[in-house]
Amino acid sequence: MNVNRIFCIGKNYADHVAELAHLGHAADGDCVIFMKPTSSIVEEGQKIHLPRNKGSIHFEAEMVVTLTGGGEDIPVEDALGSVAGITLGLDLTLRDLQTQLKQKGAPWEIAKAFDGAAPLGDFKPYLEQDLQNFEFTCHINGTLRQHGFTKNMLYSVARQISILSQTWALEPGDIIYTGTPAGVGPLVPGDHVVLHSPGIGRFEWHCA
Repeated sequence: MNVNRIFCIGKNYADHVAELAHLGHAADGDCVIFMKPTSSIVEEGQKIHLPRNKGSIHFEAEMVVTLTGGGEDIPVEDALGSVAGITLGLDLTLRDLQTQLKQKGAPWEIAKAFDGAAPLGDFKPYLEQDLQNFEFTCHINGTLRQHGFTKNMLYSVARQISILSQTWALEPGDIIYTGTPAGVGPLVPGDHVVLHSPGIGRFEWHCA
């Protein structure tokens, strides 16, 4: 899996923003962007090795897209021409640590960018499907925990690509975690995670 850079979009579903508001993660009207290193990737079938003694680790199920490139200053109307493939993935978060860092006004990469923090399914070709008309689910140990609809994104995939291209010249192999809906919660060793979308596929991991 050739991944160049991992861009992540935060606070992109209103219901998720609402469920974390009590932790101080309120909506601020901006498109929240952060990055993860490629060492965060856990391919399907590999075990997710959860950090120990660092507080609660939350799962966040997301649609993920990979890009052909596109360069700088991509207009929204042209942005989907840069999409090469789609899949599902998990944005893992050390939630207690993230909350503490945000309350201090400190950067919180350490809570989002640790090794193994980006389980990632295999990409399926993008065939000009409507990226704002997908649904996806996350089951933990057979129990439905998240049920997302991309039509509920605050920032569409096209807008995300356009916004990113204002700061970075987008390159082949760049990927975007496009945000998570409500229902996030803790993972513990022994958990079994299944992500599924009728239009994308089924992906699963075991936690250790």
